[in-house]
Amino acid sequence: MNFRLAIPSLNYESATLRSTKPIRWEGVHCDNKTGRVTELSVNSIGGEISSSLLELEHLNYLDLSFNNFNCTRIPSFLGSMGSLTHLDLSSSYFSGLIPHQLGNLSSLRYLSLWNNCGLYVDNLRWMSGLSAIQHLGLSGADLHREVDWLQIMSKFPSLSELYLSGCQLHSLNPSLGFVNFTSVTALDLSSNNFNHEIPNWFSNLSTSLLALELDGASLKGEIPPSIFNYQKLEYLLLYDNYQLTGTIPESIGQLQHLRFLDLNDNSISGSIPSSIGNLSSLQILFLHHNQMNGTVPRSLGLLSNLGQLRIYDNSLTGTLDEGHFSKLLNLKELGISHNAHLFLNVSSNWVPPFQLDSALMSSCKVGPKFPTWLQTQRSLRVLDISKTEISDKVPSWFWNWTSNIETINLSNNHIEGDVSDVLLNSSVLNLRSNHFKGRMPQISANVKELNIADNLLFGPISTFMCQKKNRENELAVLDASNNHLFGELSHCWRLRSNEFRGHIPRQICQLSHLRVLDLANNSLSGPIPNCLKNISAMAFPDPYNGSFSYGYFGFDYNFVYDGNNFMLVPKGHKLEYEKNLAFVKSIDLSCNNLYGSIPTEISVLSELNFLNLSENHLMGNIPEKIESMKELESVDLSWNHLSGEIPPSMSNLTFLSYLDLSYNNLSGRIPSSTQLQSFDAVRYIGNPQLCGDPLPKSCVTNEEFHNRTSIGKTEDDSQNSSFYLGMGFGFAVGFWAVCGVLFFKRTWRHVYFRFLDDIKNWLYVTIVLKVNCCLRRQ
Repeated sequence: MNFRLAIPSLNYESATLRSTKPIRWEGVHCDNKTGRVTELSVNSIGGEISSSLLELEHLNYLDLSFNNFNCTRIPSFLGSMGSLTHLDLSSSYFSGLIPHQLGNLSSLRYLSLWNNCGLYVDNLRWMSGLSAIQHLGLSGADLHREVDWLQIMSKFPSLSELYLSGCQLHSLNPSLGFVNFTSVTALDLSSNNFNHEIPNWFSNLSTSLLALELDGASLKGEIPPSIFNYQKLEYLLLYDNYQLTGTIPESIGQLQHLRFLDLNDNSISGSIPSSIGNLSSLQILFLHHNQMNGTVPRSLGLLSNLGQLRIYDNSLTGTLDEGHFSKLLNLKELGISHNAHLFLNVSSNWVPPFQLDSALMSSCKVGPKFPTWLQTQRSLRVLDISKTEISDKVPSWFWNWTSNIETINLSNNHIEGDVSDVLLNSSVLNLRSNHFKGRMPQISANVKELNIADNLLFGPISTFMCQKKNRENELAVLDASNNHLFGELSHCWRLRSNEFRGHIPRQICQLSHLRVLDLANNSLSGPIPNCLKNISAMAFPDPYNGSFSYGYFGFDYNFVYDGNNFMLVPKGHKLEYEKNLAFVKSIDLSCNNLYGSIPTEISVLSELNFLNLSENHLMGNIPEKIESMKELESVDLSWNHLSGEIPPSMSNLTFLSYLDLSYNNLSGRIPSSTQLQSFDAVRYIGNPQLCGDPLPKSCVTNEEFHNRTSIGKTEDDSQNSSFYLGMGFGFAVGFWAVCGVLFFKRTWRHVYFRFLDDIKNWLYVTIVLKVNCCLRRQ
């Protein structure tokens, strides 16, 4: 709803005064005795704020958060509302200079301006008037112009909560010996660019400090021990400071009220202190992506309130047994992956005290036996036991047990089992590099990604693809390479470098989530289906920003391509894709026997990155609307029979970094643009009627052609006759001059015919190499 926020038009106070009791409107609060409006809270509106708001003289609470004021400035007249004690303008799309007049609000205790669109200050001296301020939230505002921000903020005697996240601050003034933040209970300085050590004045912070957030602040050096002396601290966030080093001291055990400890993505070393078991209130412990070593203390098992444990991507060693989990009744996420020398050693009949949502144990030692305790987990949604040295058969209960698990990774083990009669139901499955055998498994409509490469599967691929129960799936990624599969492409699916024959089936257009269509180096014939426009993943922006990963509990874990590369040939040479494959959208139909024209409908695929139709028998024009494919980075249409002119709109493909139109029947001038002239002439050769830069052949303009024609018409007949006579005489002389010399001069004759042999050999080698292109490009 958009309207002009003009209070008299609603006439709150006059309506209230005429009534025997206060009018009750949502978001409006009136004093029970006087009927005066004292509180106003309006959300989900847009427009502008009228100065008529000043008529609410007794208003002390104004909340205009979560509105849309179209990046207009904060009205300066708000500084005249002297009764305000609470002003919340957060997330309301205000921009520009924060008005100095707000400093006149001497009664203001709460001011929140966070998450707007481009607020900034030229100085902060005006804030000295906010003598009663207790809560100050300026997160997201640009404060870098005020170098004395710290001294100014520390002069507020009642300040208890200070939020300055992402304010483009560059210094915490380490040289200061003392900063008067003795009343502050919550301090957020995250997402700034301090680029120095944590200053010593942090030891002067209030002993009542409850929350300290310094994440993403470009801090370096060791964590000062004084931080672990705030015994009432509940939240300590120091993550994403890659140069933060040192160890976690045993004194951390003093923080008995600590509920959230996040030190991930730093360079912290040493072991997990045994005093961690004293943190009886701890609910979240994130120590992942560090350089920690040593064993995991058994005292960790005493944390009965712990819900999320992430210690993955470290160098932890030793054994985790039942004692490490003895009292973890509330544990939902277990993340111990990528600790190569960490061994999970529990008995086969162990029943854990927890019910996990997520179990991430990749690249730890879990095997050789299959972990039977997993069967007790009834709420699991994410399971990763890849690279865990399991050498065992899949238990009989396993596949039915996984029917409600959304993401499974068993890759790079030595797990055995026949999957012929297995029905897979998880959204993401990675079974790569094991010893699974039998026919391809059945898949439900829930499956979106399946990697079953490098196994012992046998049988026709068409059976898997064309089964009736498999046709209505939403499969977006399939890797079944390096098995013993065989058979024709049939009428169901796509695969590079095989011997598939026949037409490209139109059913392929039903794969709306398809990102990579690679049928290159086959023997496919017929036209390119014009229904490719129906592949919506190539036509519309990705609502998930290209991510194939599935995130749970704030944790994104992508493992479909973990440790295995995916090969594509988008720019004339092999490129390896691993995690970034999720951002690639490509069509490669090169090295086939396709004919007909390039369907104009292909221009609908506006999100396509790579298009390779080279080495076919395509005819007709390049689609005029190719400029609609604005994300194209590579276009290869070489070695076809395309004709007509290069569309001028092609020069608008601003991301184009590779283009090959060589060896076609294109004609006319190459459109003038920085883009198309930046490619080598070799990308245009083999088109005899094509001219213009970068080709050496210049184009004849209409005016030049007219001039040449006019000159020819004015020549008299005598000149024409002389010309033709001279031409005949010259031909006779030239012919005998060359042939006569070759006839009587044997050495010249040998050189001449040797030259012809060299030309013949060069042509032969060139043609053979081109014919074998499909063998070289795999």
